[in-house]
Amino acid sequence: LVVDKANEILNNEVFGPVAPIVVFDTDEEAIDLANSTDYGLISYVYSADLSRALRAAEAIESGMVAINRGVISDPAAPFGGMKRSGLGREGGFAGIHEFLETKYIGFEL
Repeated sequence: LVVDKANEILNNEVFGPVAPIVVFDTDEEAIDLANSTDYGLISYVYSADLSRALRAAEAIESGMVAINRGVISDPAAPFGGMKRSGLGREGGFAGIHEFLETKYIGFEL
């Protein structure tokens, strides 16, 4: 589904088989568009240039970024979003820490 940059679908968190595609001229324009939404659960980057894709993945404000793949799911990986897509993580090492209470005890002998 090719959409205009002002299309409302880009400002909603859609859970379903929908892939809005927006044409852009520069990587910065694409990153700015990706970061302009209130949501940030998962993003997808497709590129033949892995270093370019990694730079984009680092800059995108999303809890998870998949590069050159569809569903991103791994029991060892933390799951969670940024912005209005969630706070904290579940799954993986980081997810376990979300359910722990940290306590510091200082003492002298």
